Amino acid sequence: MLFFAEMWERFSYYGMRALLVLYLTKHWLFSDGEASMVYGAYTALVYITPVIGGYLADRYLGQRKAVLYGAILLTIGHFLMGFEGDGGQNTPALDAFWLALAFIIVGSGFLKANISVMVGQLYPRTDVRRDGAYTIFYMGINLGAFLGSLLCGYLGETYGWKYGFGAAGFGMLLGLVVFVIGKPLLQGRGESSNPALLRERKLGLPFEWLLYLLGIAIVVACWWMVQNQAVVGWALGITGVVLLAYVIITAVVRLDRHARDRIFAAMILMIGSVLFWALFEQAGSSLNLYTDRYVDRNMLGWDVPASMFQSINALYIILLAPVFAGLWTWLGRRGLEPSAPAKFGLAMVQLGAGFLVLVAGAAAVATGNLTPVMFIFLIYLLHTTGELCLSPVGLSAMNRLAPSHMASLVMGCWFFASATGNFVAGLIAAATGSEAASGEGAAQQVVLDVYSEIGWIAIAVGIGFLVISPLIRKLMHVDTLRDEEPSLPGQGELAEPQAGGTHPKG
Repeated sequence: MLFFAEMWERFSYYGMRALLVLYLTKHWLFSDGEASMVYGAYTALVYITPVIGGYLADRYLGQRKAVLYGAILLTIGHFLMGFEGDGGQNTPALDAFWLALAFIIVGSGFLKANISVMVGQLYPRTDVRRDGAYTIFYMGINLGAFLGSLLCGYLGETYGWKYGFGAAGFGMLLGLVVFVIGKPLLQGRGESSNPALLRERKLGLPFEWLLYLLGIAIVVACWWMVQNQAVVGWALGITGVVLLAYVIITAVVRLDRHARDRIFAAMILMIGSVLFWALFEQAGSSLNLYTDRYVDRNMLGWDVPASMFQSINALYIILLAPVFAGLWTWLGRRGLEPSAPAKFGLAMVQLGAGFLVLVAGAAAVATGNLTPVMFIFLIYLLHTTGELCLSPVGLSAMNRLAPSHMASLVMGCWFFASATGNFVAGLIAAATGSEAASGEGAAQQVVLDVYSEIGWIAIAVGIGFLVISPLIRKLMHVDTLRDEEPSLPGQGELAEPQAGGTHPKG
């Protein structure tokens, strides 16, 4: 049930994401740099709001109600995207566009971290199936991303933007329906830890409804922030410092040594993920524009819309996720699986190699000529194998390393790191903006120079992660991990704590 609910949510998100930069530059007439900053601010806020959503779910709402509320906000936001007006920047329809982005941002904040936590609640902490389960869940994410990018991208670029965005809204509505119908399958997992408090009346309203009104207030704040991208950068910096301090103080004061070390190990992995997402998220911004302008997209006599190439990453994951899930499990049972930090290093190396392959492909036909489409398939292949070494593994590691009472907060921190990476991605994409370059060849070379530089940086960081991975693994104390006693209704039948049971993977 969680697989299908997340699949439709990702259908809507990635369907809209495939069109966003093209929509900003072609319909609202933003420059490349401005569009990249809007894209970076939007995607950053999509990943920072799970910190708030995770906290409210941990303390008050429970994961199930937080996911349901987020799905409702997302449905409203995606349907608002259908109001496109006449284009340009002097139209009231632009305000509806900003409001739509705000609803999507806050809806994602309530949904993203919490639905991932609910997957973790289905398995004991030391269960060797956890990485495989998260990878299969990740297949649901990417099945939605694949279908959304194809359908919404095709409809948006062929028949009109509103049709692509409308299809995304319909997908989110289906996700909401699946989640509501499938509630009994959760068997009590993800419910509020204090349902009596939610029913108490405060300021004349049930406390639960005050939390929902707080969500609307955050929508208003995000409506303003997405229009003022510099504010998002400052907010990320300040929030990051506060969040880091809170987690460190909590770990030092409230946790024993091994639990504290695991939190520190999780934070190191989060720092690595910042760079990964800063480079990986060029896919929706600068790489999307590069594909539109500088790639020979003619396939079997049809010029494929650039947005549809956003589906390649998801298709690769659908095909390769079972391979990786089986590989990790097979190696894990034999004690040979690479540690999570080592997988992060491998992910960085593959990410950097992808950029360098595209640069080499463009150089082979000379700058100014269209890059063969084969190299777009290759860069997405290398980025996808890197993603499979980092993202589902990171989700699993965050859930395993965090104490149960900090599960959603730590998962929110993981998404906060992704938020920072996405904002940096906007800065990098803005650096590839070619407004100052004269001629298409020069503009293309600007992009390729940036890609070459970040490619080598990613490879160097990846090698560094591989070198220090044994030290990070030592902080994870995998030999003392135990399954905690279940505290949620319906969890008792999952597993008894296993004496000495560990997962062989770091």
